[in-house]
Amino acid sequence: MPLKNEYLLRIYDTVVQKNIGELEFHQAVLEFLESLEPVLEKEPELAKTGVIDRMIEPERLVQFRVSWIDDAGVVQVNRAYRVQFNSAIGPYKGGFRFHPSVNASILKFLAFEQVYKNSLTGLPMGGGKGGADFDPKGKSENEIMRFCQALMVELSRHIGADVDVPAGDIGVGAREVGYMFGQYKKIKNEFTGVFTGKGLSYGGSLARKEATGYGLIYFTQEALKNIKNTDLNGKRVLVSGSGNVATYAVEKAQTYGAKVLSVSDSSGYIHDPNGINLEVLKQIKEVERARISEYAKRVPGSQYFEGCKGVWSIPCDIALPCATQNELDLDSAQLLIQNGVTMVAEGANMPSTPEAVHALMEAGVLFAPAKAANAGGVSVSVMEMSQNAIKLMLSDKHMDERLKEIMEHMHQDIFDTCEEYDLGYDLITGANITAFERVADTMIRLGTY
Repeated sequence: MPLKNEYLLRIYDTVVQKNIGELEFHQAVLEFLESLEPVLEKEPELAKTGVIDRMIEPERLVQFRVSWIDDAGVVQVNRAYRVQFNSAIGPYKGGFRFHPSVNASILKFLAFEQVYKNSLTGLPMGGGKGGADFDPKGKSENEIMRFCQALMVELSRHIGADVDVPAGDIGVGAREVGYMFGQYKKIKNEFTGVFTGKGLSYGGSLARKEATGYGLIYFTQEALKNIKNTDLNGKRVLVSGSGNVATYAVEKAQTYGAKVLSVSDSSGYIHDPNGINLEVLKQIKEVERARISEYAKRVPGSQYFEGCKGVWSIPCDIALPCATQNELDLDSAQLLIQNGVTMVAEGANMPSTPEAVHALMEAGVLFAPAKAANAGGVSVSVMEMSQNAIKLMLSDKHMDERLKEIMEHMHQDIFDTCEEYDLGYDLITGANITAFERVADTMIRLGTY
């Protein structure tokens, strides 16, 4: 939908001109600005505050070189970034990823989305994101450790428990967080909650690994109950991906009585008409770190297919894209619609293209955007920060109950916004407006800075 408001159109044109070629960032900003048109109609004086002009420009973008030595004694050089987008409602908070695709555009889009995702939780967090174009695949344990330590020499200057708190992301799990946290501790000579996703023995939190997947299902269940007058019990569910988000979405969906038919990785996907065997999935991906194709060799009746797009051709009731950005395109959305999908909830960051989202919503499919549906991980991260501050570990049960409460309240807040602005069941616009109003109100109260 093209922008109609002249003020918002001018802002978007400025973003495109200032950030040439950064298509992921353009996409995120455009979707956000489109959602704000009802707000500007209701409150045109917001344009005079310049608050939206400020919100689409990161407060800080740090780019730096990381040089390290591989096992052959050869010096390697990578590029790393930290985008500190907005700190109005709290310290910057967002993941740090290791992947060859990392660049300024992707990280700016992710940091921008993180601001509003964090706002939706109702917890005191700003938004940021970081990463390096380092590929951990094929690297030895010592090479990964040396890279993490070299990275932290520079990154440590820009983060802190009350400044910017990174977490894991693609390519960065508990092992990598441990190496980075350990180096930070040596450099600063202090033990603080500067990272989340840490191991339990050095300040980590129970339920963090499960949080994003569990939160996705809590949000989906609440939306189905309130909007569709149904629930997950007996529903056929497609899941893409096989990392933490996908695995624990499968686990929690099954506890609600859903039949999960698929998982995938970058090589292909599994279709198991009898429902994914969670024990086998965890053994392959968490213990052996093997390819998902191994699943079909061990589970009778399941099939493995090369390539990832075909996962959306399986008939289902609910689809949960949990792999990567823009994985669900227009063709895939049309397949889902033809096969009778009733809800799509995003477990990954911006996994659906704008064309796919438009097609799904036009077809009456209930759509839960990532900034709401996958906010469970960052919610538990803040609880980890709180535990670090008071030197106390809360129980697994407490963390899970609090996560469920946050996701349910988030859905209710978005639902209330949809009613206030007469949006129907447009959860994308509802989420964007809810998040925007919290950040904008705070920025206006804090003054121009």
